[in-house]
Amino acid sequence: MIHHLSGMPEPLARLVEQLSAFQGIGPKTAMRLALNMLEQSENDVKSLAGSLEHLHEQVQFCDTCGGFSTANHCSICDNMKRQHHIVCVVEQPVDVLMLERGHFQGSYHVLHGRLSPVDGVGPEQLRFNSLDTRIADGKISELIMATSATVDGEATAHFISRRYAHLDMQISRIARGVPEGGELEYLDEYTLSRALEQRVLWEQERSAL
Repeated sequence: MIHHLSGMPEPLARLVEQLSAFQGIGPKTAMRLALNMLEQSENDVKSLAGSLEHLHEQVQFCDTCGGFSTANHCSICDNMKRQHHIVCVVEQPVDVLMLERGHFQGSYHVLHGRLSPVDGVGPEQLRFNSLDTRIADGKISELIMATSATVDGEATAHFISRRYAHLDMQISRIARGVPEGGELEYLDEYTLSRALEQRVLWEQERSAL
C-alpha cells in the first residue's frame, strides 16, 4: 500500500491511511490530500481538524423530515412559505440537498435508506413510522416518490404506493428525467427541476409500462 512507503513519517502515513478509508478515496488520492494539508498553514489545518472534531455533535437530523439539521428541526420544515402539504420522499439526506437545486417548494421525508431484502433492510429499519405519523395528521395532499431509479429504489416506491393507496392522497413519482440506475447526487439542476415538474401519478406510470 502507498501509505506504507519506506521513509514516510508515521503521522503522515497514519493520515493517508485514515483518508483512504473514505468511500471514493483511494491511496493515491489520500496521499495527495495529505500532502496538500502539509502545504496549508497550521491555522487552516487546525480549523479543518476542529470542523471534523465537532461534526457529529453539530450536524444532526430533523425530527420531522430526517434531513440535515443543526437543531431538532431543519430550516426547510420551519419555513412557513414552503408547501408542506406536498412531501417528497427521498432515500438519504444528501438527496434533499440535490433536489433543492431544482427549486422544489414542498417539504421532504428522508427514509435513511431503501428497502433491500438482500442486505436485510426492511420497513422497520427505515423511517416509515414517522411518515405514518405525518400522514395521519391529514395535512399531506401529495407524496412525491423520489427514490432512486434502481431495483431497490423502485421496490421502495412500490412499497410506498401500496402502503398509502387507501388514503385520499395523491401519490406521484418523479419523471424519467432521472436515468435508470441513476443517483440524485450526480444529476444536474436542469434534470432535477424537469423531473419534479413532470412528475406523474403512480397509477399512470405503472399502466404505461
